Amino acid sequence: MPPPTTLLAHNFYKEPGGEDQVFAAEANLLERKGHSVIRYEEHNSRIKAGNVIATGIDTVWSRRSYRDLQSVAHKHRPDVAHFHNTFPLISPAAYYAVGRQSVPVVQTLHNYRLLCVGATLSRDGRPCEDCLSASPWLGVAHGCYRNSRVASLAVASMLEFHRARQTWTTMVDVFIALSEFARNKFIRGGLPPDRVVVKPNFVEPDPGIGCGEGGYALFVGRLTDEKGVRTLLEAWARLPGIPLRIVGQGPLAGLRSLGSVSWTGSQTREQVAAEMRNARVLVFPSICYESAPLAITEAFATGLPVIASDLGAMADLVMHGHTGLLFRPGDAEDLARQAQWAFEHPAELRAMRAAARREYEEKYTAERNYKMLMDIYEMAIESARRRQRAAS
Repeated sequence: MPPPTTLLAHNFYKEPGGEDQVFAAEANLLERKGHSVIRYEEHNSRIKAGNVIATGIDTVWSRRSYRDLQSVAHKHRPDVAHFHNTFPLISPAAYYAVGRQSVPVVQTLHNYRLLCVGATLSRDGRPCEDCLSASPWLGVAHGCYRNSRVASLAVASMLEFHRARQTWTTMVDVFIALSEFARNKFIRGGLPPDRVVVKPNFVEPDPGIGCGEGGYALFVGRLTDEKGVRTLLEAWARLPGIPLRIVGQGPLAGLRSLGSVSWTGSQTREQVAAEMRNARVLVFPSICYESAPLAITEAFATGLPVIASDLGAMADLVMHGHTGLLFRPGDAEDLARQAQWAFEHPAELRAMRAAARREYEEKYTAERNYKMLMDIYEMAIESARRRQRAAS
């Protein structure tokens, strides 16, 4: 049986992120395995400043994407349609467009958008699950999306409209959660348990193993409050003897820091891999749940132990004392204590390096991920057949 023809769809944000990397990596992996891959892409660069009403309408139901995807599905007859990000310009209308052509639908849940207006399940610097048990209109009152009630209204309207239409339960055959923690949250939020499976991200190409000869701690990510940047800098105020390198960009890039902290700005993926090979530990102090941070799996691929918040998916990924260390979320003193311990125990850290690399080899390689993806596609195809039989 030939590999299935796959329609891959993704909405790129204005600032590149991990979701974009995963979309590209899965497309490349499928093509390398002989699949015919049809890419459908949207870019937020198309959003015109001040055109709030039109963007809000597209968020709920994009007529353009519906028309385009219906045409693509009719022309190419894909065996499966796999969506990564549909927000805001593709919209859930995409499921209906391909569904009219009887194409099975898979949706990767890169963030918590289906449960939370802000997509992070956090507010005011701490986890927030209000919308799991109530209405997303609470997110409008708090301006959870971009600190704007107007922008939040568009997201909440999309969520309420498609919940009322039962889009998530009737139009999507398989949801991919990136961690067991995320899967449990989505099931609690109303997704069908038998259609939510866990498939982590993967790292390709293999970046190779480092040995930490740089002697520094490393942070890689967006420089925002929810990523725990303030906690990180507060902790390093207690660690003048340990160098810290910060890779990334964002609104907190201008924060004052001590002499042991260096800011490198954005780097290419190859440069980040080199930083990871040379680092002693990766520090991941996020104060939101996260879904499955790509930086952690990339660190494991280089044999780099991770010091992470004992919270959400991070606690799923990092085994304390084995592949890294966990600290109390938002607690700078505890973070400093864990980092100090790591730098004072080189033998234990070497054992963690080996364990981190094994974790990558066992869970996060492209080959393992490909098998999981094929099982998911088969599951989606069978689900679509059952729906069609029930409808007829």
